[in-house]
Amino acid sequence: MTQRITLARPDDWHLHLRDGAMLKGVLPETARHFARALIMPNLVPPVVTAAQAASYRDRILAALPAGADFKPLMTLYLTETTDPADVATAAASGLVKAVKLYPAGATTNSHSGVKDFDKVQSVLEKMVEIGLPLCLHGEVTDAEVDIFDREAVFIDTVLDPLRRRNPDLRVVMEHITTAQGVDYARAGGANLAATITTHHLIINRNHILAGGIKPHYYCLPVAKRESHRLALRAAATSGEARFLLGTDSAPHVDALKEHACGCAGCFTATNTMALLAHVFEEEGALDQLEAFASLNGPAFYRLPVNETKITLVKHELPQSFPEKILTEAGPVTVFNPGFPVHWHVET
Repeated sequence: MTQRITLARPDDWHLHLRDGAMLKGVLPETARHFARALIMPNLVPPVVTAAQAASYRDRILAALPAGADFKPLMTLYLTETTDPADVATAAASGLVKAVKLYPAGATTNSHSGVKDFDKVQSVLEKMVEIGLPLCLHGEVTDAEVDIFDREAVFIDTVLDPLRRRNPDLRVVMEHITTAQGVDYARAGGANLAATITTHHLIINRNHILAGGIKPHYYCLPVAKRESHRLALRAAATSGEARFLLGTDSAPHVDALKEHACGCAGCFTATNTMALLAHVFEEEGALDQLEAFASLNGPAFYRLPVNETKITLVKHELPQSFPEKILTEAGPVTVFNPGFPVHWHVET
């Protein structure tokens, strides 16, 4: 049995850091194990322009612990008034690595998102021209569509028509949660990739709802039935280059999670790599963990693989993770997988 595995240092291709006191409190949890992360732009107000992205990057760098080796990769929030020239300038400077599309109202701080896709066509055409990826939160927001069907309906009614209209656009389906998402990503060709989160490999909708509501398992897209979780595990552990690690680690203070209208998001930055080693070992695929966490993302985003390494070691005694990260904004509960984890990260 493998007891030790060494990987190129991983990257996180979907990360929420928030801002201010929350940023300062949670950033060390990612910087400890990850070399780079694609930073989500859904602040209030959102990060729409190159100037706003540069300012946010500078705040992230200022919040890093002394000696930390971590690079934030910035994104722009796509709105119906986004300037294609500004996007091109941000990409040419190396500041921005992707543009993020939120359907309006789909998730946390998405109210400035896109309602009329015709209004962003000029931006998409510019992105095709310069090779800049579009990252999509793939859910429709129609009230008549069941929340568990919103990803599948989005693929059929929004994503596929968008890609047919822009066949050369490089697209990332973020945090896929369904077998339909896996199948569409597999059939999509070289211009399509998909991120998979840590928590969607571990929980299904029963974990959220059975035996009482578990607010710290509530996320968007919401976890689906067990057959979808198994499809995600098969995809993540397959070694296929189109599947990337994107944790969607999303901190909220406990007061906003444990609430009558609780916020969506699971905070997994602290323990993702140990949890992934556990999952990949269960699937007999530890030899594919480096591809998922460290190689596939840089290949799609046309960046070099990190030269530094991390080592994971399996111990007889289980790992002890903190229950909460205490920030000046308030406590943030760390994702609890509900089982003992024997893998430890030794950087």
